[in-house]
Amino acid sequence: MHTPLAELERQISAVFETNDVLPSAARSVARALVAAEAAGQSGHGLRRVPAYVKQVRAGKVDGRAEPFTELRRPGALSIDAGFGFAYPALDLAVAELAPLARSQGIASAAIHRSHHAGVMALTVERFAEQGLIAMMFANAPAAMAPWGGKKPVYGTNPIAFAVPLTDADPIVIDLALSKVARGKVMEAQQKGVAIPDDWALDADGHPTTDPDAAMKGTMAPAGGAKGAALAFMVEVLAAGLTGAHFSYEASSLFDDKGPPPALGHFIIAFDPQATAGAGVAERLGALAQAMQSEDGVRLPGRRGRSLRRHALEQGLEIDDGVMQAIAAL
Repeated sequence: MHTPLAELERQISAVFETNDVLPSAARSVARALVAAEAAGQSGHGLRRVPAYVKQVRAGKVDGRAEPFTELRRPGALSIDAGFGFAYPALDLAVAELAPLARSQGIASAAIHRSHHAGVMALTVERFAEQGLIAMMFANAPAAMAPWGGKKPVYGTNPIAFAVPLTDADPIVIDLALSKVARGKVMEAQQKGVAIPDDWALDADGHPTTDPDAAMKGTMAPAGGAKGAALAFMVEVLAAGLTGAHFSYEASSLFDDKGPPPALGHFIIAFDPQATAGAGVAERLGALAQAMQSEDGVRLPGRRGRSLRRHALEQGLEIDDGVMQAIAAL
């Protein structure tokens, strides 16, 4: 049976409110998780609800936290997530950073004491829908080793980027710097299925198809040494510049053990007219047309937007086991 997105959001929000999460935060988390599910990113979707709730109950996430901002320079916003969920802090960043970027031409938001950033495409595209270009960087608990090593130091450390187009959906890029997001391994673990042998390494540094061994080992970097180098770059931006924990200092996002992960996110928003003038929209549109001029080319982000539109019209069919686990909370 397909359930309307609004009803799923209501159900998920109610679960969090029942577990002592502020109603505003509960709604923010529910919107983000349902949107991730609708975009086909189930590893960042409703399968996260049980772990999130357990972390609230254990005090690893503060369900009563309210993020607050400090403008440290005309174009530099600092946001303290207060050891709460990331989504209220990200909502605040969108609300306060976009006007700053329009007035300054470029502005940044540094978020610290945060949690799982989720599907970052959903954050950066909100800037693009307002005519802004946005980049986002986030670190995650250590799951990837520096090139040549076995000890996890970096997280999967995703990057997201969104560009507005006139009279068309924005182009949105969202990618982890590991071969795949670690949430996909967690999903395979929950389903009890094997993973491809190029996704992860076991604790001894050997390729593995066992998701349990993968969770105890390290994720394979995308692009080999290049991916590991980019993960370092993201670590500096998302943690070094925000005051958040480095990945190797952060506790797991998958269990309720240990202190808050206290992760970081860094967002840069640009007003393209500030540098390129009034004709920039047409220029960006010309680039998109050049990309699409060849059969088989699909602009980044289109698949997720298409899936979300379909889900908005038809609702979502969620695995019974996932819904039962949520109902038990």
